Amino acid sequence: MYKVFIQNKPLIFASESEFQNYNGILLKESVAFSDRSLIDNLLKTTTSENPVFILCENPEKSFQLYFETYEKVEAAGGIVRRKNRFLFIKRNGVWDIPKGKLERKETPEHGAVREIEEECGINNPVIEYPLTITYHTYEYKGLPTLKKTYWYLLNYEGSKEVAPQVEEGISKVSWKKPEKIGKILSNTYASIEDVIRVFLEKSNLNIEI
Repeated sequence: MYKVFIQNKPLIFASESEFQNYNGILLKESVAFSDRSLIDNLLKTTTSENPVFILCENPEKSFQLYFETYEKVEAAGGIVRRKNRFLFIKRNGVWDIPKGKLERKETPEHGAVREIEEECGINNPVIEYPLTITYHTYEYKGLPTLKKTYWYLLNYEGSKEVAPQVEEGISKVSWKKPEKIGKILSNTYASIEDVIRVFLEKSNLNIEI
């Protein structure tokens, strides 16, 4: 199964067995590929709880074919834990997780650490384990672009002092208590919400969201 966020709305490529575990708007692959405007119109009114599904025999192949003309970008980032608090940023007025584009020949692991250091002003966070991978589309230099982002959970034992990278639109870097994470979900992107939910599940944090 592949989930792609288009204008903050989920489009999911799934096999028949995968779809049976979800609710949503179901389209056959032949219909989706022959009339992409139909998907665009459906995405305008759908929600994360009621996404658009494209039913595929081979979701990976269909996903790649659907976005074959898009420019491809890879990025990495993650949620950083320090003692019992977790690091989030506010970028352009919206809560986010530190991340950024990978440099040429850079591994996702190295890129995640570098971007977190640059955006938050901390040094040497250490990756504990991968969280998930997200995809979303946007327009870059007038070209439709598909971004693949690798996400990690990291641990940090340094000072709690932080410094937002203002030139990247970051106005705030904040260490959040677990019980405050739920409020972030009310002012964030759908793809970031997915990352936070995976993080909560994998870290076994029992909080209300």
